Amino acid sequence: MYKRVLLKLSGEALAAGGAFGVDAVFINKVAEEIAEVHSMGCELAIVVGGGNFFRGVAEQAVHMDRVSADHMGMLSTVINAIALQDAIEKQNLHCRVMSAIAMHQVAEPYIRRRAIRHLEKGRVIVFAAGTGNPYFSTDTAAALRAMEIGADVLLKATSVDGIYSADPKKDPTATRYEEITYMDIIKQNLLVMDTTAVSLCKDNKLPMCIFNMKERGNISRVIRGDKIGTLVKA
Repeated sequence: MYKRVLLKLSGEALAAGGAFGVDAVFINKVAEEIAEVHSMGCELAIVVGGGNFFRGVAEQAVHMDRVSADHMGMLSTVINAIALQDAIEKQNLHCRVMSAIAMHQVAEPYIRRRAIRHLEKGRVIVFAAGTGNPYFSTDTAAALRAMEIGADVLLKATSVDGIYSADPKKDPTATRYEEITYMDIIKQNLLVMDTTAVSLCKDNKLPMCIFNMKERGNISRVIRGDKIGTLVKA
């Protein structure tokens, strides 16, 4: 069983199939699973995306300055982080939102040592605002934060049950990998995470598991070490 994990949740996942916003029913189900994981003695930090509100590389940002668009995307992640914090606290857990962009009225500033202390005290952390820098995705933020807090594994919750040789929604002959290396992901140009995030994990030998979060209980199963999804190794 993993002792300390970093869970990456996309904004689209929190929308639960909706085009915009946060699905209240789904986010509460996620919070229930987080409570189950916490009761197992696992220290849990979460990085949230913001694609359900705004994405810096989306069509609506095509005529915008990239830096401005990315900052809007980072602020979107803060909305998701606060919504997730509220749902987690309804499970009688202590939760802290830590933002890479200072906004003291709604979130703590991200300070590495303080984040580790929160985990040691049994608090759940939600990291918001990505890395705080434009041109970096929340995937890269997840890889960076996972290494900074000394996570045992990076868990990426998606809408599919692992990494496939091709898009399973478009190619019915696509096969799922049980294990794969970061180098193979780069060579085969598999769009699992952006290349910067993959390279960070590879260079620092951080294992990653891609799994389907829509199936109830999968977060607990992954943390216990059950063989679901795809395990990525350096």
